[in-house]
Parts: sequence; C-alpha cells; structure tokens
Amino acid sequence: MSTNTRQMAFINTAHTFTHYSLLILATAVLAIVQQDTASFGGDYGPILALGTGMFVLYGLGSLPMGWLAERLGRKQMMTAFFIGTGGCMIVAGTMSSPVGLMLSLALMGAFSAIYHPIGTAMLVEAAGPRVGRAVGINGVFGNVGVALAPVVTAFLAAQLGWHWAFIIPGALCMAVGLLYLREPAFDASRGNAGARPFPEIPRAVVRRAVIILMAIAAVSGLVFNAFTLLIPKLMEERLASSPDLLPVVGLLAFLATLCGGLTQYTVGQLIDRNTLKAVFLPLGVVLVPALLGLSFVQGWLVLPLAGIVAASIFGQVTVNDTMTARYIAPALRAKLYSVRFTIGFMGAAGASPLVGFLHEATGNLALAMVVLAGFGSITLACALLFPNRKEELAPELWARSPEAVAAARPMAAPAE
Repeated sequence: MSTNTRQMAFINTAHTFTHYSLLILATAVLAIVQQDTASFGGDYGPILALGTGMFVLYGLGSLPMGWLAERLGRKQMMTAFFIGTGGCMIVAGTMSSPVGLMLSLALMGAFSAIYHPIGTAMLVEAAGPRVGRAVGINGVFGNVGVALAPVVTAFLAAQLGWHWAFIIPGALCMAVGLLYLREPAFDASRGNAGARPFPEIPRAVVRRAVIILMAIAAVSGLVFNAFTLLIPKLMEERLASSPDLLPVVGLLAFLATLCGGLTQYTVGQLIDRNTLKAVFLPLGVVLVPALLGLSFVQGWLVLPLAGIVAASIFGQVTVNDTMTARYIAPALRAKLYSVRFTIGFMGAAGASPLVGFLHEATGNLALAMVVLAGFGSITLACALLFPNRKEELAPELWARSPEAVAAARPMAAPAE
C-alpha cells in the first residue's frame, strides 16, 4: 500500500468517527428518556439540546485549526483528534447527570473540530489529480458514520444500555489513533511528485467562488446537521412509534442516510468529468420539494423522500469540498477550510436547539421540515450563482481565460 493510500485510509476513517460521534446523542436520547428518566427526565427536546455545546465548539474550534497545524504539525493534530475524540466518547458514556454529559460532549466537539480543516486539506493533497473521486469516497466514509450512528447506537442502547453506546465506539476511535501514531508524517511534495502546479486563477473568479462558498457553508451546515439529527425521531414518529421498536428506528434511519453515501460516491465520479455547477444545480433543485414533502407525508413514503433529501444534502458536501480544492491554492487550503467549516458548523450548532424548540412547540417535526426547506432555497440560489467554468476541467486554460487576458492587456496610453 502506497504512502498516499495509507494516508487517505486514515483520513477516511477519521471522517467516519467524526460524524458518528456527533450523532450518537440523536439516537441515544430515545433510550435515555426510557432508561434514565430519574437523572435526565423524560422529554426529548431538553436532552437533545445537551448537544448544543458540542456543536458550538465543533464549529468555533475549526477556526484556529489551520494556524495550529502550521505550528504543531498536521500529524500531531490528527493524532489528537483520534485520541481526544475517542476519550471524550468514553467519558460521556460514564456520565450520570445532564451537566456531566453536556460537558463531555462539548469537549468531544472541540476535538472533533480538528478533522475537517486538517483532514480535508491532507486528503486533497494526497489525492493528486483525482480530487473529485477522492472527496467522493471520503464523503462515503463520512456518511457511513452518519448512517451507522443511529442503527449501532440503537442496538447497543437496547442491548447494553445507552452508556455503552458511547463507550464502545470511543474505545475503537482511540485504538485507531494508536495505530496512526506509528504512521510516518505525510510529505505531499514527495507523495505527488510530478503533479501539475496549481494554476493562476483570476482573482475576480476566486472572489466570487469564495463568497458563494461561504454563503453555502452557513446554510448547508444547519440543514445537514438538523436533518441528520432529526432522522431517528422522524422515523419513530412516522413509521415505528412503539418504544420496543428502537432498533427498527435505527435501521430505518440507516437506510435513509445510506442513499446519501451512494450519492457522494457518484457525485465524486461526476465531478472529475463535469463542472461543479453542472453537478451542484440538480442537487439543489430536488432538495426543497423533498423537504416540503416530508413535512406532511406519513407511512412508508417517508423512507424514499428521506433518501432523496439525504442524497441531495450529502452530495452537496462533496461538491463543496471540491470547490475549495479547485479554486484555492494548496498553501491556503487549510486556512480557508478552517474559516469555511467554522461558518458551516456555527450554522450547524443552531440545528440542535432549533429542532428541539420546533418539536416542543408543535409536537411533531412538520414545521422543522418547512423551515429547512426555506434554508434549502438559499442553497439553490447559491448553486445558480456559482461560476460554470470549463477551465475547472483543464486548468491550463485559466491562463487564456477572458479575465486573465484582460488583466494582462497593457493599459491604453493617455491622449495628448
């Protein structure tokens, strides 16, 4: 196995643990209200809101990661991710009070914040010219974490108790971290010897792409997190309302999010052969009507609609990660990923209290779906405004683009 392949394998595994760890509470709460009512109460919304600090630190913590990686090293940062995230999951599983669970989850969010800015930058450097494919596969691994979290958490909580739903994956995450300690630091310049240099893209084009990318991050972070948080509760309300069917709830949530994983791999393949806008726009178009449909449908029709929403949301993540790789030079990627993920995760931090509040106010998730559809319409507008440039597929053409030619043209001499 080559150095690049081993590097991407660890980064992909880290992506799985990141999303898995952040979504344990979303299903564990369904067990906590049954198994630990004396300590945590019996209301869904307040217990789900204990994860707010986790998502706040997950978002805010992304901002300094590019700066820390320059000073401490990316290898050291990723090692801290594995050991810290896993350790905090174990601690969360030992908690017997709301405050203790809230604090341990918040600290876990801080360690989880390492992954996206650092791991994504390392991934695209290790990927070489097939960035779209690598990002797509990486997205599948992340989606595996999202999909496994409800089904595995439901099984462990039902069989062993909700505490073990945190402890067991935490121990596995730490074990991978110990393996990663033995891996030598990755040198992108040696791993990608002979790769083409990054092109000089006109500043106006880069500026437009970055502005739209930041707008997408703010909105899609909230939609992504809210939907992944509410999937277990949605399946319980519409398809499996009996408390004895908790494992079934997890399985249904797994099937819905599995559609997102399949889409991410397909989108990754398409991105290497098409402009980003050509792939992004169809994903944005289907999101809003599917979310509106989920606001009122009942029964088994919920499952395909949830699958369509998951496909759109997760497919967009692959597109957005590739946007940065195509328009931002390698030296600046980790810092831009830090800013982008901070904006996105701050939006994501509002998902937990938003879903909890809307559910408490209405008694169901219908209004939450309508609100998410409103945010989804903003994502669609961003897809419409994003550049559609053939130079993405042939970077050497940027030097002959209209903007580059205009910038190189000498200014006309002033009239005498």
